[in-house]
Amino acid sequence: MVIITAGMIGVGKTTLTGKIAAHLGTKAFFEPVGDNPVLPLYYSNPKQYGFLLQIYFLNKRFSMIKKALSDDNNVLDRSIYEDALFTRENNADGNISDTELSVYLKLLDNMMTELNQLPKKAPDLLVYADSDFDTIKYRIKKRGRDYEQFDNNPGLENYYYKMWKAYQKWFDDYSVSPKIKIDLQQHDLSYQKNIDFVLGMIDDELAKIRQPQREAM
Repeated sequence: MVIITAGMIGVGKTTLTGKIAAHLGTKAFFEPVGDNPVLPLYYSNPKQYGFLLQIYFLNKRFSMIKKALSDDNNVLDRSIYEDALFTRENNADGNISDTELSVYLKLLDNMMTELNQLPKKAPDLLVYADSDFDTIKYRIKKRGRDYEQFDNNPGLENYYYKMWKAYQKWFDDYSVSPKIKIDLQQHDLSYQKNIDFVLGMIDDELAKIRQPQREAM
């Protein structure tokens, strides 16, 4: 089975991905952030590097989802299915032109067509990590990546807020696979009891998905 995780920057999605993979004894595909040479450039100048960043991420996520759908079992930290969310928001903010958005969407459409030709065409479950915005801001500060900090950058804080709002609609509209929402403010993964509870929720959801598959065999 293939599980994808999704959620706002700072919500705890990467931690959640690692916990799910360890619990299920399977492989985790993590989002390429630490080795991303474009991301710091984007934060310093979004209008110059917005399109380059989205193409970089799209290429990486396309490669990751192809590998994930070809493997037996794995968990994918952020996926190609939410990539257009960032590109559209960058376009709305003026960081990506309408022409660049059109080029991006055509490339994404070609990639999705190729994915539809694979034996396994979609993930089995989306696990969406949610939290309130104050918790998001606290966790962004806590992890301390310089280029993500917004104390003296109200424009960046506003961008985070708009992405947080946009994610709510994205989750509501998502229909590629079954989905579950996990509140990582209420169920802070710093505590083992919360980890156990969250993993139990996911186990229950996977059991529902697997039952029709067993009956069809």
